[in-house]
Amino acid sequence: MELKKRILATIPAYNEEGSVGKVIEEVKTHLPQAAVLVINDGSTDHTSEKAKACGAIVLDLPFNLGIGGAMQAGYQYAYEHGYDIAIQVDADGQHDPEEIPKLLRALEVEKVDVAIGSRFIGDSGYKASTMRRIGISILSQVLSMIVGQRITDPTSGFRASNRKAIQLFASDYPQDYPEPEVVILLHQCHLRMLEVPVGMGVRYSGESSITKLRSIYYMAKVLLAIFVDCFKKPPLLE
Repeated sequence: MELKKRILATIPAYNEEGSVGKVIEEVKTHLPQAAVLVINDGSTDHTSEKAKACGAIVLDLPFNLGIGGAMQAGYQYAYEHGYDIAIQVDADGQHDPEEIPKLLRALEVEKVDVAIGSRFIGDSGYKASTMRRIGISILSQVLSMIVGQRITDPTSGFRASNRKAIQLFASDYPQDYPEPEVVILLHQCHLRMLEVPVGMGVRYSGESSITKLRSIYYMAKVLLAIFVDCFKKPPLLE
């Protein structure tokens, strides 16, 4: 990756005081040339203070917008401040910053607009519940059929975007189920995406909000959102 590229690591965080500091430190270790932005999504704990203490830029949202709204705020910051590449890293520690160079390499070598880290290409060692794997498999098949490209990990938020994608996401970003819906958005706007095999771990702290029962509801809602997205008029790119 060219040193002249300005890189921003964006970390959306909601009540992640137990893990955000460690994530910031690991990003700085493995990507020292990048600025680190934490989007504090209306947290009620000490997420903001922890992030600032670790030297991150912190964007404090006045109330909880959800992952879609938080990430769009991050992309708007990246676009307005002239960053060439924006990397999304979750604040809970599941994304391994040591894998970021793989995403950056895909942007540079493969000339894609968005590189997505996939847990399901090769033997990443990632283990998920049976229900979660079934849900991801269904989403993968539906999205792959729609976009005409194999998608193995549609719920992965571990991504790197170039300037063109940053501009798109700053102006138009899915709010409810951004990870799978972004795949549709990129396809509609004729931006190139590529999945890259990466390893991911478990959360440093806290628990996922998606339980077994909620996963069924989540799947139905995501499929409906994808269906609606297919009929939306894509945004115009400059």
